[in-house]
Amino acid sequence: MSAVYMSYIPIKKLPSVEEMIRRYPLSDKGHEKIMRDRQEIKHILEGKDDRLLVIVGPCSAWPDEAVFKYAQRLKEVNEKVKHALKIVMRTYIQKPRTTKGWTGPVNQPDPFTEPDIEAGIYYARNMMVKVVEMGLPIADECLFTHNARGFSELVSWFAIGARSSEDHEHRIFASAANCPVGMKNPTHGALAIGVNSVVAAQHSHVAAMDGYAIKTSGNPHAHLVLRGSNQAPNYSLPHLEEVKKQMLLHQVQNPAVIIDVSHDNCLINGKKDPGAQPEIIFEIMRYLDDRPDLHSLVKGFMIESYLKEGNQKLEACTSSTVDLDGLSITDPCLGWEKTESLLKRINIFHQNRIAPFHLCP
Repeated sequence: MSAVYMSYIPIKKLPSVEEMIRRYPLSDKGHEKIMRDRQEIKHILEGKDDRLLVIVGPCSAWPDEAVFKYAQRLKEVNEKVKHALKIVMRTYIQKPRTTKGWTGPVNQPDPFTEPDIEAGIYYARNMMVKVVEMGLPIADECLFTHNARGFSELVSWFAIGARSSEDHEHRIFASAANCPVGMKNPTHGALAIGVNSVVAAQHSHVAAMDGYAIKTSGNPHAHLVLRGSNQAPNYSLPHLEEVKKQMLLHQVQNPAVIIDVSHDNCLINGKKDPGAQPEIIFEIMRYLDDRPDLHSLVKGFMIESYLKEGNQKLEACTSSTVDLDGLSITDPCLGWEKTESLLKRINIFHQNRIAPFHLCP
């Protein structure tokens, strides 16, 4: 009798990556666009492109029709700001939970029925392909590394979340990724550990993956994302000085920081306030003007934004009462009108900052 090593019940075999791609293929034009977007983001992180990287979009990409409406509006704004900003849309299909809860459309495309990973895989793949084909680069958080292959070809920027960045499997995934990866500082906020995650992702590892013993290449475009910690922000000058010190100590390649102005960085009296995100961005941009050494370290911002301001509690909704028109069912988001205004203001502010460097001698 064979030993029982794990305790679970098989539900059904999932479609292969090849089956996913056959059902919802990406055009050659889409593939070419993704490769250009990845290269442009790499150039920003390397300091070869002085645009700001702005990763913006809903906390969780659901439902798909509202995601498409948001993407169309973001595309229109992008045309007006693309010379100063590199916009990447959040299409987060996986949601980490502090304890329990809905884990995103890739696992449960209908939050009011039983989880269905097969349906979720096709739902998420179709949604992401459509946004890419609209002309926008997309971002996702890599939560389930074993289920990433059918989506990773679509993504121009990956995040490793605060609960995952200390996990060695996620660090190996980041080391093997063929696109820039932002490593968030852990929830307890230790900046040195956040930088350790970047160092680990930038180095090669030998590991088991897809049934093979493999050696990862190391990702020179792994970088740090500051998201606040322990109910407090971590975007101040002293925080950035400490990050720079740690990166110099570890000889990090392409030292770069993205500041997530949501999560614990936008807490007001202990409660997350999405409306604080614009004020935080301009506070940071103003004080960086007096610190060129740190100005070159901060490459951009992450913003949680959707069609409607705020959020709704999933547990208080039913399938007939839930708002399907772009109101977050996870963390609260900045509404569209404020988002559009914010992106245009960042564009003007940053254009004025970089204009002197573009003047002919």
